[in-house]
Amino acid sequence: MESQRPAPRQARQTPIQVPFTNTFGTIWEYRESFLARRIDFGSFIGPVCPICGEERCYREISPYWRYSIDLFPEYRKERIPVARFLCRKSRKTFSLLPIQLIPYFQYTLQAVIGVLLLALKSWESGQRGFHGAAVRVDPDSGVTPWLVSYWVTVILRGFRQAHATLMRWYDLSCIRSLENTGEMEEAAGYVACLGWRAERVAWALLQTPVTRYSGQTKRFLFGAPSQRLSRRFIPT
Repeated sequence: MESQRPAPRQARQTPIQVPFTNTFGTIWEYRESFLARRIDFGSFIGPVCPICGEERCYREISPYWRYSIDLFPEYRKERIPVARFLCRKSRKTFSLLPIQLIPYFQYTLQAVIGVLLLALKSWESGQRGFHGAAVRVDPDSGVTPWLVSYWVTVILRGFRQAHATLMRWYDLSCIRSLENTGEMEEAAGYVACLGWRAERVAWALLQTPVTRYSGQTKRFLFGAPSQRLSRRFIPT
């Protein structure tokens, strides 16, 4: 009698992260509205499932929770709920990550950009390295010069990938490529073109380009979502 072979184990599905554009002033306002059930995620997604393309195919499931760290105006660390949904057809899940966050970063986008501006301020004053930016935030935040350096690289990579799209709304003609300048000078060019001139830029100024880009492309301006993430260590 021929023995039955065990059924093949289903391949592990990679969850899909979708940028959730919104008008909340901070990630904490989003958290409060989420917990009070004041967010209509269905209206944001629409009737068509973003996974399979069929109507009414997805349903909301339990959210997942992740830590979020803000640095400005003060250090704050709390857990944030992220809405999740299941495609009934493919059995894949997708989540709506608020644009105030960067995929796989604990620190908020405003915190990362704020530290980038501190680093640029130090660089413009003639300082080298990123120690000057790291020591100007709360000592309990865990921000190190190495982490600041990594953030600069991630933000600059996002700007470069989005350059052609951002040119629809901003004059980026003054930005020179890395072949002709250094990373900090190139980052300073993007910051100036977007109007992020203050040492601590308000979320309203950050929100405009992020919302425009994500709304137009359905992608995150900065960072790599789970569906694009290769198997490597990504510090946050």
